[in-house]
Amino acid sequence: MNEARATNKSELEIVENVRKHGCHINYVFDPDGVDPNFGYSIGFEATVDQPEVIIFGLPVKLTNYMINETLRQCRDGLKLEDGTIVDGLLEGHRCVARTVPASRIAVEYFNSAMWHFWETRGEPLGRAVQIVWPSATSGLFPWEPECSELVRDSQPALYIERLDS
Repeated sequence: MNEARATNKSELEIVENVRKHGCHINYVFDPDGVDPNFGYSIGFEATVDQPEVIIFGLPVKLTNYMINETLRQCRDGLKLEDGTIVDGLLEGHRCVARTVPASRIAVEYFNSAMWHFWETRGEPLGRAVQIVWPSATSGLFPWEPECSELVRDSQPALYIERLDS
């Protein structure tokens, strides 16, 4: 594996954070408030040979905690596969890792992770998981029929293959 070549300040920060901490986290928000905010990891592939992680619809501090805690658990042996239960991310609730199909790994969601993977491996990023959280009140996940619209709308289902892809 090669080290990513940084060409600007942002890329240098990513490379340094992956080297020092095992990952870098990018948090993306829509200033107009139309699309849900999200955070994604950069460096899980390099550090723990696990898919990159994306989380939608939660505040930046909580998202950062959840991604860092997932990395810690991966270092302790957690394998991120479709349906993996991830405990310890939200008090009183389990989260579920869902595989993001390669066709949904796109620049609008994984830009810097795609760059880092290309720089270190010389090929496109092909693995990612979405950490999906349940409703705090009902405990239901977005794919369950009675789950609230708010929970569904906060978490675009990247784990579902699009028909137009």
